[in-house]
Amino acid sequence: MPPYPGAGEQQPQGSAAEQTAYLPPFPGPEAQQQGSVAEAGRPAPYPAAGQEPQPLAAEQTAYLPPFPGPEAQQQGPVAEAGRPAPYPAAGQEPPQGSAAEQTAYLPPFPGPEVQQQGSAAEQTAYLPPVPGPEAQSPQGAAAAQAPQPAPPAAGEDAAWSPPTLGGNTLRAVDPAQARAEGRSPIIDPGPQPAILTAALGLLLAAAAALGQFALLVPLIALQALTAAGWFRLNGMWPARQGIALAFAGALVADVAVLAVDPLYGAGAIVGTLGAWVLITLVLQLRSRAEPDERMYGLMASVASAALAIVCAGFLAADSAAVTVGAAAVAVAVFVRALPLPTPASVGVSLASAAGAGVAVGGLTSVGVGGALVGLAAGVCALVGLRVAAYDYPSKFVHMTAGVALPLAAAAPAVYLIGRVVG
Repeated sequence: MPPYPGAGEQQPQGSAAEQTAYLPPFPGPEAQQQGSVAEAGRPAPYPAAGQEPQPLAAEQTAYLPPFPGPEAQQQGPVAEAGRPAPYPAAGQEPPQGSAAEQTAYLPPFPGPEVQQQGSAAEQTAYLPPVPGPEAQSPQGAAAAQAPQPAPPAAGEDAAWSPPTLGGNTLRAVDPAQARAEGRSPIIDPGPQPAILTAALGLLLAAAAALGQFALLVPLIALQALTAAGWFRLNGMWPARQGIALAFAGALVADVAVLAVDPLYGAGAIVGTLGAWVLITLVLQLRSRAEPDERMYGLMASVASAALAIVCAGFLAADSAAVTVGAAAVAVAVFVRALPLPTPASVGVSLASAAGAGVAVGGLTSVGVGGALVGLAAGVCALVGLRVAAYDYPSKFVHMTAGVALPLAAAAPAVYLIGRVVG
């Protein structure tokens, strides 16, 4: 029902405030321009030039009833639906009570201006972002931006990276990302570590011919590189306490080998290894780190100490076998670094190690048995080189573990095969 009676209808009784208590707050275009709302007792929603801004329409109409549309006026008063009618019908008395009491439980009706207020960011804060044309493609933008792996060369195994004279040109990244891109997480150390390994092997071979005490100098350097390189290869750096513990075990093993009879050198090494495993276990149990972290630290510490202590096998082995084995490792690692296909590189490096064993064995008391010593040392050297190439290692790993692991892995073989052929 319209809020104003038509011609010939009875005017509603009451004061002007009671008659206009139920009128809607939305002014017409004329009232916005002339300020007629202010004349009716309310502040105008839009201030004129030079006037102070008025409160929002929602604040002004918080206690006013909603303005019914034409459909609601034709369907009858709201009282039929179970609520008191906000506007009295013609000939009826207005409801009793103040306007605030009558409209206390009615929701405010915001005008078009209030509904349109708010920035675009507030209105779309909870809407999902619109994907671009690239993201709507089946592969997605991430797949389009991901670097594509280079196809392997013909005749090469994807598990082995080809050695180059120019060094490694791939960027060391996360191994999971490398596998997702279809690349192998194995990167061979390259020619520079191979040259250092060859130099250290030849130094061991020459020092072994001079005696045990001369052999201590390059052996201690080998043990230090082994302890540091293994921790870094496992992603644990800095780990100064673990490296110091492993290196201390290696020094104790050296002293134990020198202190006992040469026949009991292997027993001294095994005894030192058992004592150091127990010491490492006790120290890890006293740690306050998380259980997983303590387990990782325990395994890395035990493995690093074991490899460093095992290097003392060069000191316990026969001096002639050490000379043959160290020279074979030097030749095998150097040949493996040459730019040859992977199968040919492995075969040529093993053949070179056996040939070096024969050549150096002829100069020592080992004789023809040097071929077996050289072949066993070459196999162990390639295994150590493979371990140092695992899991996208850094340059520091290549210059420590890549140098030391081939020689460290060959130490037990040199001791055992040297006793057989000697």
